[in-house]
Amino acid sequence: MPDDELAKAYELGRTCALAAECHRDLRRCAQMYGALFPPAAFGGEYLSALTLSTAFSAPWAGADRLKVANRTALWVSAVDRLVDHTVTTREQVNRLTRECLSVADGAVPRSAVTRFLADLRDELATVKEFPGLQGLWRDQLARMLVGMATAWVWRDTRAEPTLARFLDNADCCGSSFVDVSHWIYTADTWAKAHLDELRGVSAMVQRYLLLLGDVASYRRDVSWGDLNVLALGVSRAEVAEEMERLAGEADAVIERVRENSPRTAAYLRRQLGFSSGFTGISGLGLYG
Repeated sequence: MPDDELAKAYELGRTCALAAECHRDLRRCAQMYGALFPPAAFGGEYLSALTLSTAFSAPWAGADRLKVANRTALWVSAVDRLVDHTVTTREQVNRLTRECLSVADGAVPRSAVTRFLADLRDELATVKEFPGLQGLWRDQLARMLVGMATAWVWRDTRAEPTLARFLDNADCCGSSFVDVSHWIYTADTWAKAHLDELRGVSAMVQRYLLLLGDVASYRRDVSWGDLNVLALGVSRAEVAEEMERLAGEADAVIERVRENSPRTAAYLRRQLGFSSGFTGISGLGLYG
């Protein structure tokens, strides 16, 4: 085997082992919070997909450095499931939002979903920069929760937002909240000092991931009555064209980030690449 092939195979093997180690941590988390993660919705396939995505997005990191990204993504999925399939009224959605934001501010949690959030908050608080970044973290959380509430209203009222409005609500998928949490926990000094700027780049990637997830989960979403861009009168050709545009714009901005923080840029670019390849074959979208 040529040396370059051996090196590539080694790196692939190492990254898969990293994902397996992260998978064990998420399995423990899912067990810890019990009913929040029913096996039918959060089985081994989903946990493996999630940890593979994170591992291949940042293969240079150890499992201890990826745990916040993995756990936050798992928490986002739990909240998404609650909003999509458990709450039945707008007031319940609003109450969930209020409780989560209160815990983000330091309140004592009173449910499984807020206990998990409090544990994430407390883990982030071990980072010395967190006090100065907590407001930004809370703001991104609020954007995600407002986005989920908006999507709930659209679904409940059978609204058909335009593609532009749909994408303006992309915070609902939560990938930028995962990014912000991950960067607070692990990023370099430049990235933490420019976190608000990086949120804009993350938002571009998030829009792409939202569309990618909807394309992958269209049949499931329609059968469950979930919101999906392809059920809003938007054709697959329009979605594909928009995804190509978003990927091109994101790549250009990521290249500018690379000049100051190569690993932050690599993380974002790898998210785009891994998600496209994995979802294209598995049909399993991690966001959206």
